[in-house]
Amino acid sequence: MLDAKSEKIVKGICDRSLCLVVVGSGYVGLPTAALFADAGFQVVVIDVKQDLVNAVNNGVSPIKEPGLNELISYNVHAGRLKATLSYEAIARSDAVIISVQTPLNKNRKPNLSYLMNALKKIGKNLKKNMIIVVSSTIPPGTINERVKPTLEALTGMKAEADFYLAYVPERIAPGNALKDFVESPRLVGGIGPKSTKIASELFKTVCKTVIETDASTAEVAKLAENTYRDINIAYANQLAIICEKLNVDVMEVIRLANTHPRVNIHLPGPGVGGPCLPKDPYFLTHMSKLPRPNIIMTARKINDYMPNHIIKTTLKALEKTGKNIKTAKIAVLGTAYKGNVDDPRLSPAQPIIKTLLNLGLKTVAYDPKCEESFGAEKAESLNDAIKKADCILILTDHKEFEHLKLSEIRQYMNPNPIIIDARRIIDKEEATRLGFKYYGLGKQSS
Repeated sequence: MLDAKSEKIVKGICDRSLCLVVVGSGYVGLPTAALFADAGFQVVVIDVKQDLVNAVNNGVSPIKEPGLNELISYNVHAGRLKATLSYEAIARSDAVIISVQTPLNKNRKPNLSYLMNALKKIGKNLKKNMIIVVSSTIPPGTINERVKPTLEALTGMKAEADFYLAYVPERIAPGNALKDFVESPRLVGGIGPKSTKIASELFKTVCKTVIETDASTAEVAKLAENTYRDINIAYANQLAIICEKLNVDVMEVIRLANTHPRVNIHLPGPGVGGPCLPKDPYFLTHMSKLPRPNIIMTARKINDYMPNHIIKTTLKALEKTGKNIKTAKIAVLGTAYKGNVDDPRLSPAQPIIKTLLNLGLKTVAYDPKCEESFGAEKAESLNDAIKKADCILILTDHKEFEHLKLSEIRQYMNPNPIIIDARRIIDKEEATRLGFKYYGLGKQSS
């Protein structure tokens, strides 16, 4: 049961009189702010970059996400959403959602410096009865062992008694962020029952389903989700390599295996990228001394190996078709870490392109959505990328690449053209009929 003070806060949530601050306006923070503003709250976004603040205040999304630009424009002009560089906005708010980056450092250990810096600034402006929610991905124990004592030391107040603290991890994917935010069940874990209940009521205003738990369990559950996916992809990648050696098609193997009601094998690829999957397994195991071997780190090694496998396949294909590695041109299609997004973070294209360049291969990259080229020459169009190319290397499954006009592409390329299909989106029979040497991940070459 909530006390009278807590009930008053819940009432402020229900009637939208509560003012909200979101710290961080990235791929998670900005959709968070826009959706809460659209739900009727007064929302202020705090960011360290002036250009991002200016963009939001002009009603423009600084990141590409379907529907987000329209949502920001509508709510900025409605007077419910604005951005600032100043943490003083927190002193005029009732709730804070923290959505700052928590990357790995060079030793693959959690770097919580952005979170801790944000907490120090929040602590200077925190007032009684405020709701503090952390949405950034964090290692187990962070809320109770780092966040709670930091805020209590800075303010002299006690969590659960004087302010409310909860961990509410994000469950969104770039390219589908707004829908995922609303429709994916949301875990809400407080440091006590009042914190859990109040944070739950806040997120119920936007999310269709809220699942209440405690902060520590929510921390582990978030990491367990993405680690499961990383392990599943590693199995698919290992299966792809096995199928290449056995001369069977991994895509058909997976299709058939997945007809079993208790099997769900993911798809193989050139590696695992993005802000979550390559990082979260390290967060999950950070403070746990696991026996060796362990499945989590083995999966990480398999997925990290896949760019090397694609490089080996490419070099083998060049050699078999009589191409000179010193003069061959590689057209890389896709630098984003996955299809239909503009996000290059930890993309497997990066180590692949870097290795190709180090080997002296002329490498041109084309991505219709992503600006990053990782040091390769950046083509402005597909035709520019494939002109006089010896090999097309498909690393991202953008929709634009799923129906390539191979007959036209063939005319632009050098004799004996090669396709390395690391995403298995090309019709092998058509490619072979048109004179391409086709190498699909998980299938022997034509």
